Amino acid sequence: MDDEQKKDIAVFRFGVISDLVTASGLSPGEKKRLIGEKCGRKWTIPHSEKTRLSKSTILRWAKKYQDAKGRLESLYPKSRLDDGQSRAIGHEIGVILIEWKKLYPEYSIKLLIETIREKGVLGPEVQFSLSAIYRFFHAQGLMDKSPKPVDRRKFEAELPNDLWQSDVMHGPMVIVELKKKKAYLFVFLDDHSRFIPYGRFHFSENTENCLKAFESAILKYGLPRKLYVDNGACYRSKHLETTCASLGVALILARPYTPQGKGKSERFIRTVRTRFLPLFEGETLEELNLAFEKWLNEDYHNQVHSATGQTPRKRFTAHAHCLRQPPDNIKDYFRKVARRKVAKDRTVSFQGRLYQAPTALIDKQVNLLYHPDALDKIEIRLGQESFGFLEPVDLAANCRVKRTRDQTLEIDEKNDSENYKGGSLFGQGGDNNE
Repeated sequence: MDDEQKKDIAVFRFGVISDLVTASGLSPGEKKRLIGEKCGRKWTIPHSEKTRLSKSTILRWAKKYQDAKGRLESLYPKSRLDDGQSRAIGHEIGVILIEWKKLYPEYSIKLLIETIREKGVLGPEVQFSLSAIYRFFHAQGLMDKSPKPVDRRKFEAELPNDLWQSDVMHGPMVIVELKKKKAYLFVFLDDHSRFIPYGRFHFSENTENCLKAFESAILKYGLPRKLYVDNGACYRSKHLETTCASLGVALILARPYTPQGKGKSERFIRTVRTRFLPLFEGETLEELNLAFEKWLNEDYHNQVHSATGQTPRKRFTAHAHCLRQPPDNIKDYFRKVARRKVAKDRTVSFQGRLYQAPTALIDKQVNLLYHPDALDKIEIRLGQESFGFLEPVDLAANCRVKRTRDQTLEIDEKNDSENYKGGSLFGQGGDNNE
């Protein structure tokens, strides 16, 4: 409360007690009558929602004024020793409430208190009104939901492949099977050079296409040290998170509703919309990707970028010796996992095909590790132990397999064609013309 507000209150208080402290010779009865009238009426009290005054309050003001020998300052409201604290909420409880409010700032007061009680932090013996908590949080500045200024500074990765940004653009409609379908552009951009390690249109912005794009970019231009993405569903997948961790790539998710951090990829997408799409004249996805690849290689990568003063291609290749090469078995890092049970005949069904599993895995739940582009190499694992790669079931060979008494398997090498009796009828010779 500032001095002007305190003065307003002091002037009001003096107006209430003025006839009690300035008049001389008031009889006790007259004084009682005046105080009774003051207690019975409604007041407009400055900076307060109260409208009534008690007898003790009026007498206290009068005594303070008289003891100060008529100094108006004696009627100024005093700052409370616990200013900023709630008398209805103790210090220890207040600390708890502040801590939980900061932990869950988006929670309503009611939901916050329910959560605290469910966690057992505050027992049922601790009681207070929601309005008291609201006033307490308001006094602590925890109810202000207006946006706060954020310290944002321009940044740039020091070397190529230090940081990649990725984004998805909703592209044009293209024709597929006589119908129109939307295309989505997956983009991976090198922060240092603005070079595009990968840019291609797909029919979906799902995780599978995201992983394909990321794998293709790594195969061509090496491993990034960091990957900065937004909160789209394809970027929040467990598969991408695991792949990045396995490759030693730090996956960084942008804060929701803060696109400023991804300004470079956003700027590139705006360039695509203004410089590429208006000139595209094709109709199919293949034509779109061919045109986009040509535009990237002949136009964008060879144009001097206004922010760097160099072409993206030249700036990226200037430090090519610093690029991290991907491992030889890079496809293994992008493999998917499917859960299956090995049947009693030791077969595993996967994507409409039967595979043969080791006998030791019969009736076991196993993991199949596979790459969508290499279904001929499906690794089978039980826990962390690998049992090699699955082989397709050969039904013709299986019909010749015999099991001995000691449960070992033998293959009958006998040429069954020599004993073939086909062509006969009811056991008669095949040359009988009757």
